[in-house]
Amino acid sequence: MRLLHTSDWHVGRTFHGTDLLDDQARALEQLAGLVAAHGVDVVLVAGDVYDRAVPNAGSVEVCTRALEQIRAAGAVIVATPGNHDSATRLGAAASFAAAGGLHLRTRTAELDVPVLLSDTHGEVAVYGLPFLEPDTARHALGEPGARSHADVLGVAMDRVRADLAARPGVRSVVLAHAFVVGGEATGSERTISVGGVETVPAGVFDGVDYVALGHLHSPQVLSERVRYSGSPLPYSFGERSHRKAVWLVDLGPHGLEQVQRVDLPVVRGLSQLTGPLPGLLADPAHTAAEDHYVSAVLTDPVRPLDAMRRLQVRFPHAVHLEWQRPGSAGALRYAEKVRGRSDAQVVDSFLTDVRGAPQAWESELVTEGLRAAEHAADRR
Repeated sequence: MRLLHTSDWHVGRTFHGTDLLDDQARALEQLAGLVAAHGVDVVLVAGDVYDRAVPNAGSVEVCTRALEQIRAAGAVIVATPGNHDSATRLGAAASFAAAGGLHLRTRTAELDVPVLLSDTHGEVAVYGLPFLEPDTARHALGEPGARSHADVLGVAMDRVRADLAARPGVRSVVLAHAFVVGGEATGSERTISVGGVETVPAGVFDGVDYVALGHLHSPQVLSERVRYSGSPLPYSFGERSHRKAVWLVDLGPHGLEQVQRVDLPVVRGLSQLTGPLPGLLADPAHTAAEDHYVSAVLTDPVRPLDAMRRLQVRFPHAVHLEWQRPGSAGALRYAEKVRGRSDAQVVDSFLTDVRGAPQAWESELVTEGLRAAEHAADRR
């Protein structure tokens, strides 16, 4: 049996305020292409199908179309909710969806009830663990003493192993959405720490042939059988050096046979540019970035006027902009920065930091304003 491990679609997410639905539709269509090209039997989606608990209509449309494309390409789908999803909403009509080959495993109380799939070597039990937030999961599991992520996942996996013990010879796959020790965050993941330590040890998943993890957004190998697939698109500029990928997982007659990494095509690149605005607009070295999402750090001596609009003339997908005045001192605590200075000097320093050194007439205007404010205060 061949499985395609994916996660963290985050359908409906924006990127610095920019709608990503078109990009997400293209990326998910590419997944359907991989299903057809590689003869995939099962697609695993390990959490964060949507970016919000209540996705908008456009997000639902994109996600539904992607699921239909994957199913039409020949694979059944097993999906679980992550910390961004609403398990209840994602799991609505799950029993009807299962009849069409979409298995939504969203109920904590039923996490040890597998989706049973068959190939020429027998059955494969696929256990979908919904995201287990300790404060709610321990009650659903009837384990009030389970206080951390490691505790509730430990309880969940004990129940999975107990069910597996009653199915001798059955191969096993687990989907889980968690921050497992040894994984590396990218900065675009939402923290899942609530009332305890968020990380869990990889050993909690012992006894399973393959563990498809979600939550961290870059492809990672914690062990041969425990992996993160990462997200199909980058969701922060910190991911601009990552190559997005999925895992092709082959199960043979006795369990895991091999895992292949398949790099995903880049839908739209990310570039981070630094320099004075006129240079960014003219330098031919930045030609490749003209079709990228761009984050620019401007180093002009004076903050340029209307900088984002001017930047977007050349880089229409510029989404983030900041200004760093050349030669500015390192960050100081506010108390240190204003110590021993007059009000006028403090205002001058502020103007210098955010815009550039004020001209003489501006400083005089500030002084006059402060003097007027002092006189008004004295008359009260």
